[in-house]
Amino acid sequence: MQLTGHHAFITGGSRGIGLACARALLAQGASVTIAGRDGASLAAAAAALAAQIDASRVATCVLDVTDEAAVHTAIAAAAQQLGPITILLNNAGQAQPAPFAKTSSRHWQQMLDVNLTGAFHCTQAVLPQMLEKGWGRIINIASTAGLKGYKYVSAYVAAKHGLVGLTKALALELATRNITVNAVCPGYTETDIVQDAVANIMQKTGRSEEQARAELAAGNPQQKLVQVEEVASAVAWLCQPASSAMTGQSIAVAGGEVM
Repeated sequence: MQLTGHHAFITGGSRGIGLACARALLAQGASVTIAGRDGASLAAAAAALAAQIDASRVATCVLDVTDEAAVHTAIAAAAQQLGPITILLNNAGQAQPAPFAKTSSRHWQQMLDVNLTGAFHCTQAVLPQMLEKGWGRIINIASTAGLKGYKYVSAYVAAKHGLVGLTKALALELATRNITVNAVCPGYTETDIVQDAVANIMQKTGRSEEQARAELAAGNPQQKLVQVEEVASAVAWLCQPASSAMTGQSIAVAGGEVM
C-alpha cells in the first residue's frame, strides 16, 4: 500500500488501459478519479472498482480533455472531493487510420487535440497541486507509435511522438522538484482501439478476425497482443516512491518490438 494518501487522476479511465491502471493504483492504496466522456461507462467502471475496494476512494468525472476550461474545472473539483492530485495518468487517446494523402486537416487536428493537447491541458491543470505538495508522478500513455513509424496513421504517430517529446521536456523542467514525468509506450494492446483496428482490417481486406488479430500481433516478437494488466503494472511501478530516479523515460511495453 505504498500509495496510501495519494490521489490519481486518470483520463480515459472507464475501460482498457485506464481502468486496469485504476485497479492497480487502488491496490497500492491510492484514491482514484477516473475521467472520460461517457458518463454511463464511468458509472459502470466505478461500480466494478468499488465492489473490490473501499468505494470512498473512487470518483468519476465526465470530461473531454480537448476542452481546456472543462479540464481545469474538473481537476479542481476532483481535488475538492478526494484531495490534491499527486498522480496524473494521461491515458485518453484516439486512433483513426487514413493514408497520408487522404488525411484531412480536420482529422489531423483531432488526433493532435486528443492525443497530445489533452495531455497538455491536464498536466497544466494538475501541476500546481503537485508543486504545492512537493511530490508528483506524471505518466503519459504514448505508444510504440511514439517511438517508431506506422503507415496509414501518420497523424496519430505524429501526436504520440509529440507526447514523448513533451514527456522529456517536462521531466527536465521538474527534475529538481520531486516530480517525475515518464511515458509508457504499449504495442498493440487488447483495447477498444485494437478492436477497431481489427474491424478495419477485416473490412478492407476480407480477412477473418483471427487473421486480422494475427497481423497486428506479428510485429511483437512474442507473437501476441499486450494485455492491459501488463501496461498497468509498468504504470504502477513508475508511481511508487522507490521509482523516483525514473524520469524522462519512454518505456516500451511491447514484447520486444522496440529495443
